[in-house]
Amino acid sequence: MKKLLISIAVLLVHLQCLAQASGEEETGIWYMYFGMNRISEKLSIHSEAQFRYYETSGNFNQLLLRTGLNYHINQKAIATLGYAFIETDGTFLESPSRANLDEHRIFQQFILTNTLGEFLFEHRYRLEQRFISQTLITSDPEQDLSRTEHRARYRLQVMLPLTNTFFLNFYDELFINLQDNLFDQNRLYGAIGIHITENSNLQLGYLRNQFTNAVFDRLQIGFFFNPDLRGVFKNKKS
Repeated sequence: MKKLLISIAVLLVHLQCLAQASGEEETGIWYMYFGMNRISEKLSIHSEAQFRYYETSGNFNQLLLRTGLNYHINQKAIATLGYAFIETDGTFLESPSRANLDEHRIFQQFILTNTLGEFLFEHRYRLEQRFISQTLITSDPEQDLSRTEHRARYRLQVMLPLTNTFFLNFYDELFINLQDNLFDQNRLYGAIGIHITENSNLQLGYLRNQFTNAVFDRLQIGFFFNPDLRGVFKNKKS
């Protein structure tokens, strides 16, 4: 218990220091669901939904829905082909010049995991093909600025169990544009997690989202549910 309390205190102090440099006066919040639904020895389905807000009290920013088919090469390597839909409302503080975005995204992903002592490391490599429909809101008639972009992402995640129930989770993720303006963004995340059942957990964390000219603070509440559905699909086949 002493180890748990010390770790929580260190995490909170670290996040407070990061939160002092922000591109907004308001701290936003993301509500997130992630699922890995195992359907066979080699295959699972990724499911994900995120609801992102400019402020903790509301002011919708972004909806993200993502799914994919995972191929489990072995216990430490997973390849994924997937699709995502993202709807963004850019009118923070009712700015008249922000843009609304709808994005259809195809992605390819490769995950490698390894352990070092009690630490679990996860390396996630992702390529994205982004088909963006953008509507610019100005005093003039709306302008359609649709475009296609390509992006690469790398995330290093580290998880540390504290007890059988509690754990810490940290990651840093770099986004690289594969066209002009190489740097897109960097996300630094820290959270405390709680195992609810054998295949589900809840994470309460903080995200520091850094762009070229701004830094945004986001609280995060994430629910992770990874059911094993192999028995269900086996019964249907029989």
